[in-house]
Amino acid sequence: MPESLINKVLERGVAEVIVKDHLQKALRSKKKLRVKLGIDPTASDLHLGHTVVLRKLRQFQDLGHQAVLIIGDFTGLIGDPSGRSAERPLLTEADVKENMRDYLKQAGKVLDLKKLEVRYNSEWFKDKKSDFIMDLMSRFTVARSLERDDFQKRLKANEDLSVTEILYPLLQGYDSVAIKADVELGGTDQKFNLLTGRRVQRRFGLPEQDILTVPLLVGLDGERKMSKSLGNYIGLSDQPAEMYAKVMSWADETMLKAFELLTDVDMAEVKVWQKQLGPRDFKARLAFEVTKIFHGERGVASAQAEFDRVFRAKEAPTEIREVKIKAGKIPAVELLVKTGLAVSKGEARRVIEQGGMKLNGKVITDAKAVLNLSVGDVIQRGKRHFIRII
Repeated sequence: MPESLINKVLERGVAEVIVKDHLQKALRSKKKLRVKLGIDPTASDLHLGHTVVLRKLRQFQDLGHQAVLIIGDFTGLIGDPSGRSAERPLLTEADVKENMRDYLKQAGKVLDLKKLEVRYNSEWFKDKKSDFIMDLMSRFTVARSLERDDFQKRLKANEDLSVTEILYPLLQGYDSVAIKADVELGGTDQKFNLLTGRRVQRRFGLPEQDILTVPLLVGLDGERKMSKSLGNYIGLSDQPAEMYAKVMSWADETMLKAFELLTDVDMAEVKVWQKQLGPRDFKARLAFEVTKIFHGERGVASAQAEFDRVFRAKEAPTEIREVKIKAGKIPAVELLVKTGLAVSKGEARRVIEQGGMKLNGKVITDAKAVLNLSVGDVIQRGKRHFIRII
């Protein structure tokens, strides 16, 4: 195996490897490793944050190893507590089933589905009896489970911590036992769970898996990790123009890391671009590379053209969602809510007061304004969201 490929797996876009020497030796050998990644279907869309670890799994695939994607249709009922400041709301089986409907289609934009082993952890959990849970819990102490930082923060803040959340890492760890994982991948916020997997394997008499963690991708707010629940994400199901525009709205400080985590462009070349191009053109290069990965040459070409139309020529998009509303007078706040450009009147007032609403290109700044609507009027919120009245 070429050393350059092994180094790419172990170093590019990697936060930590446990145990690096052991995994490096395994990669140099002829052994075919079983490399595990688990995803809980707690939301319906995958986003660019998910692709960071999916791309790492694909690299193992390209080296000839067996990628195993575990869809947590059982553990998703509980929800991973990693990085949470409060308990997740419990999902129903119907919720989970609906959320995971398009997971494989979306994951297939990164992974080679023909070579992928897909497992659902309800296979080994759903018919387990209570004595299995008792046995699993008996192998670990509460003190060890409560060591994790996010649990400690919640306890100090007098926030509730459910028994199911304490149990979650053990269930994820048992997934590694069920599929006999040699390696498990995850974000840095997953480290406790991944280490628990090693302990669970040891308790069941299996060799401990190696662990590889990847950095968390910062979301569009430039501060917190990319997350569907935070609304700061770029979805894999986004249309080319939407994906391109969202990348262009990202904070400048995230560009270099995004190149490393989301593309295969040599980082030496990326740093040359960073020096030679201005911040806007450097970001446009990232938008081009990312959009091309998921939508191809034709998709990124149309996305660039649309972006130039809307954001440089200040024209309306070629495709605008239409909403049927009665012509005549309507309060501006009510209009934003009715068109779905704001989720509440409070949010609508803030948008207007901050200059974020336009009617036919004219900024509306008075939250008490009453507008006189006509057919064909175009309502705009921010830079990317347009509605045409019919």
